[in-house]
Amino acid sequence: MLQNTIRRQQMAGFPSMVGSDRREHSRTAMSAKVKLVHEQLGEFVFSTRDISDGGVFIVVGEQVFEPFLGDCVSVQVQGLPVPAPILDMVVVRRTVDGFGLQFADTAE
Repeated sequence: MLQNTIRRQQMAGFPSMVGSDRREHSRTAMSAKVKLVHEQLGEFVFSTRDISDGGVFIVVGEQVFEPFLGDCVSVQVQGLPVPAPILDMVVVRRTVDGFGLQFADTAE
């Protein structure tokens, strides 16, 4: 299934970054629950694995979430005493266990 999705993304003009490491910001391990909203795929709750000045990595686990690289999503940290801001992010990386999301205001 992963290979089919990557193939579809490549045919749609998005380069696959599986196995690539294009990070320019250092990462900090951080586990938090986040609500992610994708316009076509719906609303999900995922856990983060790490965060950096450029974005966040979300662990998908067993949930079916198959966005294209370049898709825009909204992300909000859950479980805080006050509502966290809703951030616009872009799907920029895919691995076996999740996705790298870049803050939209830093996306190229």
